Amino acid sequence: MKIVDANVILRYLLNDVEELSNQAAKIIDNNEVYILNEVLAEVVYVLQGVYNLDKEEVTQVLIEFSQLTTVSLEDKEIVTQALDKYSKIKLDFIDCLLFAYSKVRGDEIYTFDKKLNREINK
Repeated sequence: MKIVDANVILRYLLNDVEELSNQAAKIIDNNEVYILNEVLAEVVYVLQGVYNLDKEEVTQVLIEFSQLTTVSLEDKEIVTQALDKYSKIKLDFIDCLLFAYSKVRGDEIYTFDKKLNREINK
């Protein structure tokens, strides 16, 4: 299994540092790569917090990225549900992942976050 970290994904998506972006493209375009949810959460954080993309842009970019034939997500259904929720509501991506674990797998989520609890219990 070949796992890529957030920096490789970010260079691939942003194409902002020529040498590193080219290396990222070679890795992702020529290998089946596995993306952990934790890594995806870091990518979301950087795209929104550092590069100032809005939630809808982040969601669109990551949905398109996840549809590449060489990319496998840790749990595509969870990530898809989390990205959908993330683009529509004021929760951070980690909370949206927790929401998705609750809705998709039926996991019980314990949190003091009122907004997250409200969404889970809808």
